[in-house]
Amino acid sequence: YIRFCLFFSFFSRTPGAGLEGLFRFVERSVRQSGDGYAAQLLRTEAFIEGRWVSATSTFPVLDPATGEEIAKVSDCGTKEAQDAVNAAYKAFHLWKSQTAKERSILLRKWFNLINEHKEDLAKLITAESGKPMKESVGEITYSASFLEWFSEEARRVYGDIVAPPAKDRKILLLKQPVGVASIITPWNFPSAMITRKVGAALAVGCTVVVKPAEDTPLSALALAELSVQAGIPPGVFNVVPCSREKTPAVGELLCTDPLVAKISFTGSTATGKVLLRHAAGTVKRVSMELGGHAPFIVFDSADVDKAVAGAMASKFRNSGQTCVCSNRFLVQSGIHDAFMEKLAKAMDAELKVGHGSEPTTTQGPLINTRAAEKVENQIADAVAQGAVIVRGGKRLEGSFMQPTLLSSVNTDMLCMREETFGPLIPVVKFNTEQEALAIANASPVGLAGYFYSRDISQIWRVAEQMEVGMVGVNEGLISTTEASFGGIKQSGLGREGSKYGIDEYLEIKYMCLGGLSL
Repeated sequence: YIRFCLFFSFFSRTPGAGLEGLFRFVERSVRQSGDGYAAQLLRTEAFIEGRWVSATSTFPVLDPATGEEIAKVSDCGTKEAQDAVNAAYKAFHLWKSQTAKERSILLRKWFNLINEHKEDLAKLITAESGKPMKESVGEITYSASFLEWFSEEARRVYGDIVAPPAKDRKILLLKQPVGVASIITPWNFPSAMITRKVGAALAVGCTVVVKPAEDTPLSALALAELSVQAGIPPGVFNVVPCSREKTPAVGELLCTDPLVAKISFTGSTATGKVLLRHAAGTVKRVSMELGGHAPFIVFDSADVDKAVAGAMASKFRNSGQTCVCSNRFLVQSGIHDAFMEKLAKAMDAELKVGHGSEPTTTQGPLINTRAAEKVENQIADAVAQGAVIVRGGKRLEGSFMQPTLLSSVNTDMLCMREETFGPLIPVVKFNTEQEALAIANASPVGLAGYFYSRDISQIWRVAEQMEVGMVGVNEGLISTTEASFGGIKQSGLGREGSKYGIDEYLEIKYMCLGGLSL
């Protein structure tokens, strides 16, 4: 019944789809695979030790665009979380003993299954997060790419043989999996943030317990269903969804249980600090991808048209709800007016607010009304201090916000001091390169930063001086599987993706083989 309601809700808002589209989906979902079981992607129970497990209560998953309930999901507590940790610990000793090639083959199968079900997985993302379908499909491609990448990296985990100081010994440095990893993920990329962590963990022989965001558990559970079909052994991949009310207790258990060796978290800096305190008691390995407040600098030497295109891509992807979205726009005085004029026209021409299932929508809802209220408050604060609304500025129905452009912004305004996570562009005019860098670096966080310039000397100077973990030079979209993802300062610890992401789940063991007659 829940599956029917969810996809009826989705298809009823999709032009030209209606019941015929719904029944086509159902037909695909129940079509028997070669292994003789139904490929049902919509799951609402916890996934522990290869089994679907009901909790004693449920919590609702809502469509952010309408506020309507689309599913009820098992509301796991500390008991289910403990069961999942125990299952992962039990499975770890078998999983790590498999060869890298065997693990690689299973990850590749998982990758292939995600690609086969790309459209249906994207519909789940749109239904629970509000993301426009085009972006949801893009996220599934991005999500799958991490399983592909780490399936290949699994066979490239190399140790070292080190020249010894004495003739009677050999020195070896071995790389081994850390153990059970707790994976705590956000709602804004409900599929990709899981695979970016889990792909690396499973590749080296770790097992995982995933706690997805309470707003978007359906994507995590769909990945669990496909992991079964891929042949991932029971206990290697576990999912424990829970409500906002139970999240603190479940999160604490996942960060303090002595069987857990590693924590990987993506979310706010404030929550990351809480989890770090939990992890300190048992001195666990941690990876933290935390908040950002990305500067976007446009110098007089920039190509204005390219800078506008970069601003549109960087700011309005997922309605401004990404940790690497540009938040603080700094435009040099000589090019300021031309940039503002062209950006306003681009917003008029390219942005359309609507339900994510509508093919023309580029801006879906924010995840909930609290998120919309935050953006609304930032706009009100800026206007009260003298900012001018060039475009937008209004709260729409529910959690929808008009894409907004502000001029005459100063650094004292709230939007320049805290991360927005919404479709707001505040623009500060500056005069010198040193002034722009001072503003850009005057933040306790440093995840991503962007700037546009055609002066090669300036490019080197600014790129090296920006206090961030990732820099986009004449480019507004920088995330890719092959490159390291992570920040400095209070934006986190460690790196994900790339060849470096796999190191977060490995320990280095020094082995001295002595007493040799050589």
